[in-house]
Amino acid sequence: MNKIGLIIKREYLTRVRKRSFLILTFLGPILMAAIYIIPIMLALNSNTDHLRVAVVDESRWFEERFNSNENHTFVTMHGQPLDSVKEMVKTGVFDMALYVPPTQLSLPSNAVVYSIRQVPLEMETYISGVMEKEIEAQKLMAQGVDPKVVNAVKTDVNLQVMRMDDKGNEKETFTEIQFVLGMVLAMMVYFFIMFFGGQVMQGVAEEKNNRIIEVIISSVKPFQLMMGKIIGVSLVALTQFVLWILLTVVLYVGFSAFIGISNPEMLSSGTLMSQEITANDIMSNESVQSILQIVHSIDFGTIIVSFLIFFILGYLLYATLYAAVGSLVDNNTDSQQFTLPITVPLMVAIISSFYIVNNPDSSLAVWLSMIPFTSPISMMVRIPFGVPIWQIVLSVVLLAATFVAMTWIAAKIYRTGILMYGKKLTYKEIFKWLKYK
Repeated sequence: MNKIGLIIKREYLTRVRKRSFLILTFLGPILMAAIYIIPIMLALNSNTDHLRVAVVDESRWFEERFNSNENHTFVTMHGQPLDSVKEMVKTGVFDMALYVPPTQLSLPSNAVVYSIRQVPLEMETYISGVMEKEIEAQKLMAQGVDPKVVNAVKTDVNLQVMRMDDKGNEKETFTEIQFVLGMVLAMMVYFFIMFFGGQVMQGVAEEKNNRIIEVIISSVKPFQLMMGKIIGVSLVALTQFVLWILLTVVLYVGFSAFIGISNPEMLSSGTLMSQEITANDIMSNESVQSILQIVHSIDFGTIIVSFLIFFILGYLLYATLYAAVGSLVDNNTDSQQFTLPITVPLMVAIISSFYIVNNPDSSLAVWLSMIPFTSPISMMVRIPFGVPIWQIVLSVVLLAATFVAMTWIAAKIYRTGILMYGKKLTYKEIFKWLKYK
């Protein structure tokens, strides 16, 4: 155990002192925080130019339907030919021209915008919306239906989803939040397993290729070396993960305090709701209650504990396999034929995640969350939706048992493969090694 501890210490300190580790550790939180910060900064510092739009409506259906505001002004060009209006756009009199061609037999459904520069998406959406609304109103009146009556009967339904347990307790769930949370957790587990598992394989292959392994094996057993590397890299992964979380929170809180806001709901689809955000903006009591209700509906305790357990066990399981592959090859190019069987279950779990979030209690979802090679990802997709404790426990037991079995198999492969050089190995020969004591 003392030798394993020394190997763990060496692997850990060697990797955390690398420049790449420091860069990725600090760059990761910056990128994650930027997802929140950049849209706000762009919105706060964007000074939208006032747009002047010339309207040439030869159909005469929309001449007075476009309303001007502080961001844009619509000017109806009565009797002006389209070519002369285009010249006005070219000379800068107008920023763009909206042309609606004439129609005789039906309502107009086509329009063209002429502009020197790129038309803002907001403007395209507004023009299309106004035209669609007017055309719908005209069609309703043609059928003898008053559009006001249709608007009056439109109703928004507030659908609550209440989940009941075996004891009859009810708890409201928010599917959209659970969907996003489940996919984020699954992608994090997938990323960490692939990235740090690959580091184990690369480290073993490099030491083998440099013949350093021959010196190390003279002092420690192959099993001790393998476990030391796996655990050492796992501690590096946990260190980086914890630092990412802490630094992301610090950046988020610090930036929110700097600009004087703490309400993400002031943003809509990454843009401001046409209102200037100031330090005096305060969430309404209704917004506060809705946010608190969503937060309380999520079992963060179970999610965090489950994430750590499945992440650690999932990493250990795949790291042993990656270590075995690293001992079989002399370089990373030769590792592709052996890594494919390892990555297939992970890819299956990721692809199936899009089905699982839609139906987390289906038979496929349950089975994938029980199979040890897919459970680290599939179970994390299901956890935010609520999973019976017995399923979580059973999945953890199966995953731990599989890790022990794979460690025994990987140790046999590692012990023989680590000292073999310049030979193209086959699966048939590898299976023979497993028969040796």
